[in-house]
Amino acid sequence: MNRDQYIHRLQKETFDLCIIGGGASGAGCALDAALRGLKVALIEKTDFAAETSSKSTKLVHGGVRYLEQAFKSLDFAQLRQVQHGLEERHIVLQNAPHLARPLALITPVFNWWENLYFSIGLKLYDWFASRKDNLPKSRRLSKSDTLRRMPGLTRKIHSAVLYYDGQIDDARYCLALVQSAAAAGAIVSNHLEVIGFQKNEAGKLSAALVKDHLSKEDFTIKSNLFLNCTGPFADRVRQLANPGLTPRIRPSKGVHVILPHATLDSGEALLIPETRDGRVVFAIPFESELLLGTTDDEYNDLDKEPALLGGEVDFLLETLQPFLEKQIDRRHIKAGFGGLRPLVAPPMRERNGSAPGTSTSGKDASPLPVGGAERATKSLLRDHEVEHDGASNLLSLLGGKWTTYRLMAKDAVDVACKLLDIRAECRTATHLLVGAEGWDNAFWKKIMTDFGFDADISQHLAQKYGTRAVIPATLAAEYAELAERLIPGFPYLKAEVIYAVREEMACTIRDFLARRIRLEITDWEAALDAAPRVAKLMGDELGWTTNRQSDAAAAYADLLKSFQKMADTDHTGK
Repeated sequence: MNRDQYIHRLQKETFDLCIIGGGASGAGCALDAALRGLKVALIEKTDFAAETSSKSTKLVHGGVRYLEQAFKSLDFAQLRQVQHGLEERHIVLQNAPHLARPLALITPVFNWWENLYFSIGLKLYDWFASRKDNLPKSRRLSKSDTLRRMPGLTRKIHSAVLYYDGQIDDARYCLALVQSAAAAGAIVSNHLEVIGFQKNEAGKLSAALVKDHLSKEDFTIKSNLFLNCTGPFADRVRQLANPGLTPRIRPSKGVHVILPHATLDSGEALLIPETRDGRVVFAIPFESELLLGTTDDEYNDLDKEPALLGGEVDFLLETLQPFLEKQIDRRHIKAGFGGLRPLVAPPMRERNGSAPGTSTSGKDASPLPVGGAERATKSLLRDHEVEHDGASNLLSLLGGKWTTYRLMAKDAVDVACKLLDIRAECRTATHLLVGAEGWDNAFWKKIMTDFGFDADISQHLAQKYGTRAVIPATLAAEYAELAERLIPGFPYLKAEVIYAVREEMACTIRDFLARRIRLEITDWEAALDAAPRVAKLMGDELGWTTNRQSDAAAAYADLLKSFQKMADTDHTGK
Protein backbone atom coordinates (compact mmCIF):
# COMPACT_ATOMS: atom_id res chain seq x y z
CA MET A 1 0.00 0.00 0.00
CA ASN A 2 1.71 3.14 -1.26
CA ARG A 3 0.31 6.16 0.56
CA ASP A 4 1.75 8.80 -1.77
CA GLN A 5 0.27 7.13 -4.84
CA TYR A 6 -3.08 6.68 -3.10
CA ILE A 7 -3.18 10.34 -2.03
CA HIS A 8 -2.63 11.37 -5.65
CA ARG A 9 -5.53 9.19 -6.80
CA LEU A 10 -7.79 10.43 -4.00
CA GLN A 11 -7.21 13.98 -5.23
CA LYS A 12 -7.79 13.23 -8.92
CA GLU A 13 -10.52 10.59 -9.16
CA THR A 14 -14.23 10.35 -8.38
CA PHE A 15 -15.44 7.35 -6.38
CA ASP A 16 -18.68 5.43 -6.11
CA LEU A 17 -18.30 5.18 -2.34
CA CYS A 18 -16.03 7.03 0.07
CA ILE A 19 -15.85 5.38 3.48
CA ILE A 20 -14.88 7.58 6.42
CA GLY A 21 -13.26 5.63 9.26
CA GLY A 22 -10.65 2.88 9.07
CA GLY A 23 -11.68 0.69 11.98
CA ALA A 24 -13.21 -2.76 11.70
CA SER A 25 -16.53 -1.57 10.30
CA GLY A 26 -15.01 0.85 7.78
CA ALA A 27 -12.37 -1.62 6.64
CA GLY A 28 -15.01 -4.34 6.42
CA CYS A 29 -17.20 -2.08 4.28
CA ALA A 30 -14.26 -1.22 2.03
CA LEU A 31 -13.52 -4.89 1.38
CA ASP A 32 -17.18 -5.76 0.83
CA ALA A 33 -17.77 -2.86 -1.57
CA ALA A 34 -14.55 -3.43 -3.49
CA LEU A 35 -15.37 -7.12 -3.95
CA ARG A 36 -18.77 -6.09 -5.36
CA GLY A 37 -17.01 -3.99 -8.01
CA LEU A 38 -17.55 -0.52 -6.58
CA LYS A 39 -14.86 2.13 -6.91
CA VAL A 40 -14.00 2.64 -3.25
CA ALA A 41 -12.02 5.12 -1.17
CA LEU A 42 -11.29 4.48 2.53
CA ILE A 43 -9.85 7.24 4.72
CA GLU A 44 -8.92 7.26 8.41
CA LYS A 45 -8.09 10.33 10.53
CA THR A 46 -5.23 8.72 12.49
CA ASP A 47 -4.21 5.13 11.81
CA PHE A 48 -6.17 2.04 10.84
CA ALA A 49 -7.81 0.59 13.99
CA ALA A 50 -6.34 3.41 16.09
CA GLU A 51 -9.43 3.84 18.23
CA THR A 52 -12.08 1.27 19.26
CA SER A 53 -10.93 -1.45 16.89
CA SER A 54 -7.49 -1.91 18.51
CA LYS A 55 -8.72 -1.65 22.10
CA SER A 56 -11.12 -4.56 22.44
CA THR A 57 -10.91 -7.59 24.72
CA LYS A 58 -9.62 -9.52 21.67
CA LEU A 59 -12.57 -11.94 21.73
CA VAL A 60 -14.76 -13.21 18.89
CA HIS A 61 -17.97 -14.23 20.62
CA GLY A 62 -21.73 -14.12 20.81
CA GLY A 63 -21.70 -12.86 24.39
CA VAL A 64 -22.48 -15.20 27.26
CA ARG A 65 -23.70 -12.28 29.37
CA TYR A 66 -26.11 -11.18 26.64
CA LEU A 67 -27.52 -14.71 26.51
CA GLU A 68 -28.11 -14.71 30.27
CA GLN A 69 -29.79 -11.30 30.13
CA ALA A 70 -31.93 -12.39 27.18
CA PHE A 71 -33.40 -15.30 29.13
CA LYS A 72 -33.76 -13.39 32.40
CA SER A 73 -35.66 -10.53 30.77
CA LEU A 74 -37.18 -12.42 27.81
CA ASP A 75 -35.42 -9.96 25.52
CA PHE A 76 -35.50 -11.42 22.01
CA ALA A 77 -33.42 -8.56 20.62
CA GLN A 78 -30.53 -9.65 22.85
CA LEU A 79 -31.10 -13.24 21.79
CA ARG A 80 -30.79 -12.27 18.13
CA GLN A 81 -27.63 -10.38 18.95
CA VAL A 82 -26.10 -13.53 20.47
CA GLN A 83 -27.18 -15.57 17.48
CA HIS A 84 -25.66 -13.08 15.04
CA GLY A 85 -22.39 -13.12 16.99
CA LEU A 86 -22.20 -16.90 17.03
CA GLU A 87 -23.06 -17.12 13.33
CA GLU A 88 -20.28 -14.67 12.48
CA ARG A 89 -17.76 -16.20 14.88
CA HIS A 90 -16.81 -19.07 12.58
CA ILE A 91 -16.43 -16.70 9.59
CA VAL A 92 -13.98 -14.49 11.49
CA LEU A 93 -11.99 -17.57 12.47
CA GLN A 94 -11.93 -19.18 9.03
CA ASN A 95 -11.09 -16.09 6.97
CA ALA A 96 -7.85 -15.22 8.80
CA PRO A 97 -6.69 -18.24 10.86
CA HIS A 98 -3.29 -16.65 11.48
CA LEU A 99 -4.97 -13.75 13.31
CA ALA A 100 -7.98 -15.50 14.88
CA ARG A 101 -8.06 -18.83 16.68
CA PRO A 102 -10.19 -20.85 19.10
CA LEU A 103 -9.72 -20.03 22.77
CA ALA A 104 -10.68 -22.16 25.76
CA LEU A 105 -12.26 -20.18 28.62
CA ILE A 106 -12.56 -21.48 32.15
CA THR A 107 -15.26 -20.29 34.55
CA PRO A 108 -14.30 -21.32 38.11
CA VAL A 109 -17.15 -21.90 40.58
CA PHE A 110 -17.19 -22.18 44.37
CA ASN A 111 -20.08 -24.64 44.88
CA TRP A 112 -22.02 -27.33 43.01
CA TRP A 113 -25.01 -25.03 42.34
CA GLU A 114 -22.87 -22.52 40.44
CA ASN A 115 -21.42 -25.37 38.42
CA LEU A 116 -24.89 -26.57 37.44
CA TYR A 117 -26.09 -23.03 36.62
CA PHE A 118 -23.16 -22.18 34.34
CA SER A 119 -23.13 -25.63 32.75
CA ILE A 120 -26.75 -25.21 31.66
CA GLY A 121 -26.10 -21.67 30.39
CA LEU A 122 -23.07 -22.69 28.37
CA LYS A 123 -24.90 -25.68 26.88
CA LEU A 124 -27.46 -23.16 25.62
CA TYR A 125 -24.59 -21.08 24.26
CA ASP A 126 -23.31 -24.16 22.40
CA TRP A 127 -26.80 -24.80 21.06
CA PHE A 128 -27.11 -21.29 19.65
CA ALA A 129 -23.74 -21.55 17.88
CA SER A 130 -23.85 -21.91 14.11
CA ARG A 131 -23.94 -25.47 12.78
CA LYS A 132 -20.95 -24.52 10.66
CA ASP A 133 -19.00 -23.88 13.85
CA ASN A 134 -16.73 -26.76 14.82
CA LEU A 135 -15.43 -25.43 18.13
CA PRO A 136 -15.42 -27.98 20.96
CA LYS A 137 -18.50 -28.04 23.19
CA SER A 138 -18.58 -26.85 26.78
CA ARG A 139 -18.01 -29.31 29.64
CA ARG A 140 -17.52 -29.47 33.37
CA LEU A 141 -14.07 -29.68 34.94
CA SER A 142 -13.13 -31.18 38.27
CA LYS A 143 -11.16 -29.11 40.74
CA SER A 144 -7.94 -31.03 40.04
CA ASP A 145 -8.33 -30.71 36.27
CA THR A 146 -9.07 -26.98 36.61
CA LEU A 147 -5.95 -26.34 38.69
CA ARG A 148 -3.84 -28.42 36.31
CA ARG A 149 -5.00 -26.26 33.41
CA MET A 150 -4.74 -22.97 35.33
CA PRO A 151 -2.25 -23.30 38.22
CA GLY A 152 -2.60 -19.68 39.35
CA LEU A 153 -6.19 -20.15 40.57
CA THR A 154 -7.09 -20.21 44.26
CA ARG A 155 -7.41 -23.63 45.87
CA LYS A 156 -10.77 -22.53 47.29
CA ILE A 157 -12.62 -23.27 44.04
CA HIS A 158 -15.08 -26.17 43.89
CA SER A 159 -14.75 -26.92 40.14
CA ALA A 160 -15.17 -25.11 36.81
CA VAL A 161 -16.93 -25.07 33.45
CA LEU A 162 -14.94 -24.96 30.21
CA TYR A 163 -16.23 -23.51 26.94
CA TYR A 164 -14.79 -22.09 23.70
CA ASP A 165 -14.95 -18.79 21.87
CA GLY A 166 -12.52 -17.13 19.47
CA GLN A 167 -9.60 -14.77 20.01
CA ILE A 168 -8.21 -12.21 17.56
CA ASP A 169 -5.36 -9.77 17.26
CA ASP A 170 -7.82 -6.95 16.64
CA ALA A 171 -5.53 -4.28 15.16
CA ARG A 172 -3.76 -6.77 12.88
CA TYR A 173 -7.10 -8.22 11.76
CA CYS A 174 -8.35 -4.74 10.87
CA LEU A 175 -5.15 -4.06 8.95
CA ALA A 176 -5.63 -7.34 7.06
CA LEU A 177 -9.11 -6.12 6.08
CA VAL A 178 -7.60 -2.86 4.79
CA GLN A 179 -4.88 -4.72 2.87
CA SER A 180 -7.47 -7.09 1.40
CA ALA A 181 -9.64 -4.14 0.35
CA ALA A 182 -6.62 -2.54 -1.32
CA ALA A 183 -5.85 -5.83 -3.08
CA ALA A 184 -9.45 -5.80 -4.37
CA GLY A 185 -8.99 -2.29 -5.80
CA ALA A 186 -9.89 0.10 -2.96
CA ILE A 187 -7.83 3.27 -2.51
CA VAL A 188 -6.96 3.58 1.17
CA SER A 189 -5.12 6.06 3.35
CA ASN A 190 -4.57 6.80 7.02
CA HIS A 191 -3.92 10.16 8.73
CA LEU A 192 -6.60 11.90 6.63
CA GLU A 193 -9.36 13.67 8.57
CA VAL A 194 -12.66 14.90 7.14
CA ILE A 195 -13.07 18.53 8.19
CA GLY A 196 -16.02 19.49 5.98
CA PHE A 197 -18.22 18.61 3.03
CA GLN A 198 -19.18 20.18 -0.28
CA LYS A 199 -22.76 19.81 -1.57
CA ASN A 200 -24.42 19.96 -4.94
CA GLU A 201 -27.38 22.17 -5.86
CA ALA A 202 -29.80 19.66 -4.32
CA GLY A 203 -27.98 19.80 -0.99
CA LYS A 204 -26.48 16.32 -1.34
CA LEU A 205 -22.87 15.59 -0.44
CA SER A 206 -20.57 15.70 -3.47
CA ALA A 207 -17.09 15.96 -1.94
CA ALA A 208 -15.30 15.73 1.39
CA LEU A 209 -12.73 18.29 2.48
CA VAL A 210 -9.89 16.42 4.20
CA LYS A 211 -6.77 17.42 6.09
CA ASP A 212 -3.61 15.37 5.63
CA HIS A 213 -2.10 15.33 9.11
CA LEU A 214 1.31 14.34 7.76
CA SER A 215 1.74 16.91 4.97
CA LYS A 216 -0.53 19.49 6.70
CA GLU A 217 -2.29 20.07 3.36
CA ASP A 218 -6.03 20.10 2.63
CA PHE A 219 -7.74 18.66 -0.45
CA THR A 220 -11.10 17.31 -1.56
CA ILE A 221 -12.28 13.79 -2.35
CA LYS A 222 -15.18 13.47 -4.79
CA SER A 223 -17.64 10.62 -4.38
CA ASN A 224 -21.19 9.73 -5.35
CA LEU A 225 -21.92 8.50 -1.81
CA PHE A 226 -20.27 8.87 1.59
CA LEU A 227 -20.44 6.21 4.32
CA ASN A 228 -19.72 7.25 7.90
CA CYS A 229 -18.00 4.44 9.86
CA THR A 230 -16.36 6.47 12.60
CA GLY A 231 -17.70 4.60 15.64
CA PRO A 232 -17.75 6.79 18.76
CA PHE A 233 -17.15 9.86 16.57
CA ALA A 234 -20.05 9.19 14.19
CA ASP A 235 -22.13 12.14 15.42
CA ARG A 236 -19.37 14.58 14.46
CA VAL A 237 -19.43 13.41 10.86
CA ARG A 238 -23.24 13.25 10.84
CA GLN A 239 -23.47 16.85 12.02
CA LEU A 240 -20.77 18.02 9.58
CA ALA A 241 -23.04 16.71 6.84
CA ASN A 242 -26.28 17.95 8.43
CA PRO A 243 -26.03 20.18 11.54
CA GLY A 244 -29.68 19.53 12.34
CA LEU A 245 -29.26 15.83 13.03
CA THR A 246 -29.89 14.60 16.58
CA PRO A 247 -26.91 12.87 18.27
CA ARG A 248 -27.22 9.09 18.32
CA ILE A 249 -24.00 7.80 19.90
CA ARG A 250 -23.51 7.26 23.62
CA PRO A 251 -19.83 6.36 24.05
CA SER A 252 -18.94 3.89 26.79
CA LYS A 253 -15.39 3.58 28.09
CA GLY A 254 -13.77 0.21 28.77
CA VAL A 255 -10.24 -0.35 30.06
CA HIS A 256 -7.81 -3.26 30.22
CA VAL A 257 -4.62 -3.92 32.15
CA ILE A 258 -1.73 -6.22 31.29
CA LEU A 259 -0.35 -8.56 33.95
CA PRO A 260 2.49 -11.09 33.75
CA HIS A 261 1.51 -14.37 32.12
CA ALA A 262 2.58 -16.16 35.32
CA THR A 263 -0.42 -14.63 37.14
CA LEU A 264 -2.54 -17.57 35.94
CA ASP A 265 0.25 -19.52 34.21
CA SER A 266 -2.12 -20.88 31.58
CA GLY A 267 -2.69 -20.89 27.85
CA GLU A 268 -6.43 -20.75 28.54
CA ALA A 269 -8.56 -17.78 29.56
CA LEU A 270 -10.47 -17.02 32.74
CA LEU A 271 -14.08 -15.78 32.75
CA ILE A 272 -15.16 -14.03 35.93
CA PRO A 273 -18.95 -14.36 35.63
CA GLU A 274 -20.03 -11.30 37.60
CA THR A 275 -18.52 -8.14 39.05
CA ARG A 276 -19.99 -5.68 41.49
CA ASP A 277 -21.28 -3.59 38.57
CA GLY A 278 -22.96 -6.58 36.92
CA ARG A 279 -20.46 -7.21 34.11
CA VAL A 280 -18.25 -10.12 33.20
CA VAL A 281 -14.46 -9.75 33.26
CA PHE A 282 -12.00 -11.78 31.23
CA ALA A 283 -8.34 -12.61 31.90
CA ILE A 284 -6.92 -13.75 28.56
CA PRO A 285 -3.45 -14.82 27.43
CA PHE A 286 -2.28 -12.33 24.81
CA GLU A 287 1.20 -11.67 23.39
CA SER A 288 2.83 -13.81 26.12
CA GLU A 289 1.16 -11.75 28.86
CA LEU A 290 -2.28 -11.69 30.54
CA LEU A 291 -4.95 -9.24 29.38
CA LEU A 292 -7.52 -8.33 32.07
CA GLY A 293 -10.71 -6.40 31.34
CA THR A 294 -13.05 -4.73 30.88
CA THR A 295 -15.03 -1.94 32.55
CA ASP A 296 -18.09 0.00 31.37
CA ASP A 297 -18.51 3.72 32.10
CA GLU A 298 -20.13 6.56 30.18
CA TYR A 299 -17.59 8.80 28.46
CA ASN A 300 -18.19 12.19 26.83
CA ASP A 301 -14.78 13.86 26.37
CA LEU A 302 -14.16 12.70 22.81
CA ASP A 303 -11.32 15.18 22.31
CA LYS A 304 -9.28 13.30 24.91
CA GLU A 305 -7.99 9.76 24.42
CA PRO A 306 -9.52 7.46 27.05
CA ALA A 307 -6.69 6.27 29.30
CA LEU A 308 -6.39 3.70 32.04
CA LEU A 309 -6.84 5.38 35.44
CA GLY A 310 -5.69 4.23 38.85
CA GLY A 311 -9.20 3.64 40.18
CA GLU A 312 -9.96 1.44 37.19
CA VAL A 313 -6.78 -0.54 37.82
CA ASP A 314 -7.89 -1.10 41.41
CA PHE A 315 -11.34 -2.27 40.31
CA LEU A 316 -9.94 -4.85 37.90
CA LEU A 317 -7.34 -6.14 40.36
CA GLU A 318 -9.93 -6.38 43.13
CA THR A 319 -12.20 -8.30 40.77
CA LEU A 320 -9.47 -10.79 39.84
CA GLN A 321 -7.93 -11.24 43.30
CA PRO A 322 -10.56 -13.66 44.79
CA PHE A 323 -9.78 -16.09 41.97
CA LEU A 324 -6.01 -16.08 42.52
CA GLU A 325 -3.79 -18.06 44.85
CA LYS A 326 -1.20 -15.29 45.13
CA GLN A 327 -1.60 -11.60 45.94
CA ILE A 328 -1.34 -9.01 43.15
CA ASP A 329 -1.19 -5.21 43.21
CA ARG A 330 -0.36 -2.26 40.97
CA ARG A 331 3.33 -3.15 40.92
CA HIS A 332 2.47 -6.10 38.68
CA ILE A 333 0.90 -3.92 35.96
CA LYS A 334 2.98 -3.95 32.77
CA ALA A 335 0.71 -1.80 30.57
CA GLY A 336 -2.91 -0.95 29.91
CA PHE A 337 -5.26 0.94 27.64
CA GLY A 338 -8.70 2.45 27.38
CA GLY A 339 -11.16 2.33 24.51
CA LEU A 340 -14.66 3.44 23.59
CA ARG A 341 -17.73 1.45 22.60
CA PRO A 342 -20.02 3.25 20.12
CA LEU A 343 -23.36 2.43 21.75
CA VAL A 344 -26.41 3.59 19.80
CA ALA A 345 -29.33 5.47 21.29
CA PRO A 346 -32.69 5.25 19.48
CA PRO A 347 -33.74 8.23 17.34
CA MET A 348 -35.33 11.04 19.37
CA ARG A 349 -38.73 10.67 17.71
CA GLU A 350 -38.89 7.03 18.73
CA ARG A 351 -37.83 7.89 22.27
CA ASN A 352 -40.71 10.38 22.36
CA GLY A 353 -43.15 7.75 21.13
CA SER A 354 -43.50 9.16 17.61
CA ALA A 355 -43.55 6.98 14.54
CA PRO A 356 -40.13 6.23 13.04
CA GLY A 357 -39.14 8.42 10.13
CA THR A 358 -37.61 11.87 10.39
CA SER A 359 -35.89 13.01 13.56
CA THR A 360 -37.28 15.61 15.96
CA SER A 361 -35.10 18.20 14.24
CA GLY A 362 -37.38 17.90 11.22
CA LYS A 363 -34.50 16.68 9.05
CA ASP A 364 -34.97 13.63 6.87
CA ALA A 365 -32.90 11.04 8.75
CA SER A 366 -34.16 7.55 9.42
CA PRO A 367 -32.71 4.18 10.37
CA LEU A 368 -33.19 1.60 7.63
CA PRO A 369 -34.70 -1.75 8.67
CA VAL A 370 -31.77 -3.98 7.80
CA GLY A 371 -30.56 -7.10 9.58
CA GLY A 372 -29.15 -6.62 13.06
CA ALA A 373 -30.48 -3.08 13.57
CA GLU A 374 -32.31 -2.84 16.89
CA ARG A 375 -33.62 0.50 18.11
CA ALA A 376 -35.13 -0.23 21.54
CA THR A 377 -33.42 1.57 24.42
CA LYS A 378 -32.79 -1.67 26.30
CA SER A 379 -30.83 -3.04 23.33
CA LEU A 380 -28.16 -0.35 23.45
CA LEU A 381 -25.50 -2.95 24.20
CA ARG A 382 -23.73 -3.76 20.91
CA ASP A 383 -26.41 -3.69 18.20
CA HIS A 384 -25.78 -1.88 14.94
CA GLU A 385 -27.89 0.29 12.69
CA VAL A 386 -27.61 1.69 9.18
CA GLU A 387 -28.94 5.25 8.97
CA HIS A 388 -29.55 7.27 5.83
CA ASP A 389 -29.90 11.06 6.05
CA GLY A 390 -32.10 11.93 3.10
CA ALA A 391 -31.25 15.63 3.31
CA SER A 392 -27.48 15.25 2.83
CA ASN A 393 -27.45 11.69 1.45
CA LEU A 394 -24.95 10.65 4.15
CA LEU A 395 -25.04 6.98 5.06
CA SER A 396 -23.92 6.08 8.60
CA LEU A 397 -23.12 2.69 10.12
CA LEU A 398 -23.73 3.09 13.85
CA GLY A 399 -22.84 0.86 16.80
CA GLY A 400 -21.92 -2.80 16.59
CA LYS A 401 -19.02 -4.89 17.84
CA TRP A 402 -15.93 -6.60 16.46
CA THR A 403 -17.45 -10.06 16.07
CA THR A 404 -20.19 -8.85 13.75
CA TYR A 405 -18.11 -6.44 11.66
CA ARG A 406 -18.75 -8.46 8.47
CA LEU A 407 -22.53 -8.53 8.98
CA MET A 408 -22.46 -4.80 9.74
CA ALA A 409 -20.52 -4.16 6.54
CA LYS A 410 -22.89 -6.31 4.50
CA ASP A 411 -25.91 -4.40 5.80
CA ALA A 412 -24.31 -1.02 5.09
CA VAL A 413 -23.03 -1.90 1.62
CA ASP A 414 -26.40 -3.45 0.72
CA VAL A 415 -27.97 -0.05 1.40
CA ALA A 416 -25.16 1.77 -0.43
CA CYS A 417 -25.70 -0.38 -3.51
CA LYS A 418 -29.42 0.32 -3.38
CA LEU A 419 -28.81 4.08 -3.19
CA LEU A 420 -26.29 3.87 -6.04
CA ASP A 421 -28.58 1.63 -8.10
CA ILE A 422 -25.91 -1.09 -8.29
CA ARG A 423 -26.81 -4.76 -8.15
CA ALA A 424 -24.07 -6.88 -6.63
CA GLU A 425 -24.04 -9.59 -3.98
CA CYS A 426 -21.89 -9.71 -0.85
CA ARG A 427 -18.86 -12.00 -1.28
CA THR A 428 -17.08 -11.66 2.06
CA ALA A 429 -18.38 -14.78 3.85
CA THR A 430 -15.74 -17.00 2.27
CA HIS A 431 -13.11 -14.45 1.22
CA LEU A 432 -9.74 -15.23 2.81
CA LEU A 433 -7.85 -12.18 4.05
CA VAL A 434 -4.28 -11.45 3.00
CA GLY A 435 -1.83 -13.84 4.61
CA ALA A 436 -4.42 -16.58 5.09
CA GLU A 437 -4.16 -18.50 1.84
CA GLY A 438 -1.79 -21.44 2.23
CA TRP A 439 -1.35 -20.86 5.96
CA ASP A 440 -1.63 -23.54 8.63
CA ASN A 441 -0.59 -23.94 12.25
CA ALA A 442 2.77 -25.37 11.23
CA PHE A 443 3.68 -22.49 8.90
CA TRP A 444 6.09 -21.08 11.47
CA LYS A 445 8.24 -24.20 11.08
CA LYS A 446 8.66 -23.40 7.39
CA ILE A 447 9.81 -19.90 8.32
CA MET A 448 12.28 -21.33 10.82
CA THR A 449 13.60 -23.88 8.30
CA ASP A 450 13.84 -21.48 5.35
CA PHE A 451 15.32 -18.50 7.19
CA GLY A 452 17.00 -19.95 10.28
CA PHE A 453 15.21 -17.78 12.84
CA ASP A 454 14.68 -18.83 16.43
CA ALA A 455 11.36 -20.53 17.19
CA ASP A 456 9.86 -17.51 18.98
CA ILE A 457 10.66 -15.20 16.05
CA SER A 458 9.30 -17.69 13.52
CA GLN A 459 6.06 -18.13 15.48
CA HIS A 460 5.65 -14.38 15.85
CA LEU A 461 6.14 -13.73 12.13
CA ALA A 462 3.74 -16.50 11.12
CA GLN A 463 1.02 -15.27 13.49
CA LYS A 464 1.35 -11.58 12.65
CA TYR A 465 1.72 -11.76 8.87
CA GLY A 466 0.49 -15.22 7.86
CA THR A 467 2.05 -16.33 4.58
CA ARG A 468 3.21 -12.75 3.99
CA ALA A 469 5.79 -13.38 6.72
CA VAL A 470 8.22 -14.31 3.94
CA ILE A 471 8.45 -10.61 2.98
CA PRO A 472 9.91 -9.24 6.24
CA ALA A 473 11.83 -12.51 6.62
CA THR A 474 13.43 -11.99 3.20
CA LEU A 475 14.34 -8.42 4.15
CA ALA A 476 16.07 -9.74 7.24
CA ALA A 477 17.88 -12.37 5.19
CA GLU A 478 19.16 -9.77 2.72
CA TYR A 479 20.38 -7.22 5.31
CA ALA A 480 22.15 -8.60 8.37
CA GLU A 481 21.33 -5.57 10.54
CA LEU A 482 17.61 -6.04 9.89
CA ALA A 483 17.80 -9.65 11.11
CA GLU A 484 18.59 -8.39 14.63
CA ARG A 485 15.95 -8.30 17.34
CA LEU A 486 14.46 -4.85 17.81
CA ILE A 487 14.98 -5.16 21.56
CA PRO A 488 16.43 -8.06 23.58
CA GLY A 489 14.00 -10.66 24.90
CA PHE A 490 11.25 -9.99 22.35
CA PRO A 491 10.63 -11.70 18.99
CA TYR A 492 10.33 -8.51 16.91
CA LEU A 493 12.84 -7.97 14.11
CA LYS A 494 14.21 -4.65 12.89
CA ALA A 495 13.09 -5.75 9.43
CA GLU A 496 9.48 -5.45 10.57
CA VAL A 497 9.80 -1.68 10.91
CA ILE A 498 10.90 -1.39 7.28
CA TYR A 499 8.20 -3.80 6.15
CA ALA A 500 5.52 -1.89 8.08
CA VAL A 501 6.54 1.37 6.40
CA ARG A 502 6.74 -0.07 2.89
CA GLU A 503 3.83 -2.51 2.93
CA GLU A 504 1.51 -1.57 5.81
CA MET A 505 1.41 2.23 5.67
CA ALA A 506 2.94 2.71 9.14
CA CYS A 507 3.76 6.43 9.33
CA THR A 508 4.53 7.08 12.99
CA ILE A 509 6.28 5.34 15.88
CA ARG A 510 2.92 4.70 17.48
CA ASP A 511 1.48 3.20 14.29
CA PHE A 512 4.18 0.56 14.55
CA LEU A 513 4.49 -0.08 18.28
CA ALA A 514 0.81 0.15 19.19
CA ARG A 515 -0.87 -1.50 16.20
CA ARG A 516 1.65 -3.32 13.98
CA ILE A 517 3.40 -5.32 16.73
CA ARG A 518 1.21 -4.47 19.81
CA LEU A 519 4.13 -3.70 22.12
CA GLU A 520 2.61 -0.44 23.41
CA ILE A 521 -0.42 -2.20 24.87
CA THR A 522 1.53 -5.09 26.42
CA ASP A 523 4.72 -3.59 27.90
CA TRP A 524 5.21 0.13 28.44
CA GLU A 525 8.85 -0.15 29.52
CA ALA A 526 9.77 -2.25 26.50
CA ALA A 527 7.97 0.21 24.21
CA LEU A 528 9.97 3.06 25.74
CA ASP A 529 13.15 1.09 25.05
CA ALA A 530 12.14 0.38 21.47
CA ALA A 531 10.96 3.88 20.51
CA PRO A 532 14.36 5.45 19.61
CA ARG A 533 15.27 2.39 17.53
CA VAL A 534 11.96 2.49 15.69
CA ALA A 535 12.42 6.24 15.12
CA LYS A 536 15.84 5.65 13.56
CA LEU A 537 14.71 2.80 11.27
CA MET A 538 11.42 4.45 10.30
CA GLY A 539 13.01 7.87 9.94
CA ASP A 540 15.75 6.64 7.64
CA GLU A 541 13.15 4.90 5.47
CA LEU A 542 10.87 7.97 5.35
CA GLY A 543 13.61 10.59 5.03
CA TRP A 544 13.28 12.15 8.47
CA THR A 545 16.07 14.38 9.73
CA THR A 546 18.02 13.35 12.82
CA ASN A 547 16.24 16.06 14.82
CA ARG A 548 12.85 14.83 13.67
CA GLN A 549 13.73 11.29 14.70
CA SER A 550 14.76 12.48 18.16
CA ASP A 551 11.68 14.66 18.55
CA ALA A 552 9.36 11.83 17.50
CA ALA A 553 10.95 9.41 19.99
CA ALA A 554 10.79 11.99 22.79
CA ALA A 555 7.14 12.83 22.10
CA TYR A 556 6.21 9.16 22.10
CA ALA A 557 8.10 8.61 25.36
CA ASP A 558 6.21 11.50 26.95
CA LEU A 559 2.92 9.92 25.86
CA LEU A 560 3.77 6.54 27.41
CA LYS A 561 4.96 8.18 30.62
CA SER A 562 1.65 10.04 30.86
CA PHE A 563 -0.19 6.70 30.54
CA GLN A 564 1.97 5.23 33.30
CA LYS A 565 1.33 8.20 35.56
CA MET A 566 -2.47 8.10 35.09
CA ALA A 567 -2.58 4.35 35.76
CA ASP A 568 -0.57 4.83 38.95
CA THR A 569 -2.78 7.62 40.30
CA ASP A 570 -5.85 6.62 42.32
CA HIS A 571 -9.23 8.32 42.22
CA THR A 572 -8.22 10.72 45.00
CA GLY A 573 -5.36 12.04 42.88
CA LYS A 574 -2.59 10.39 44.91
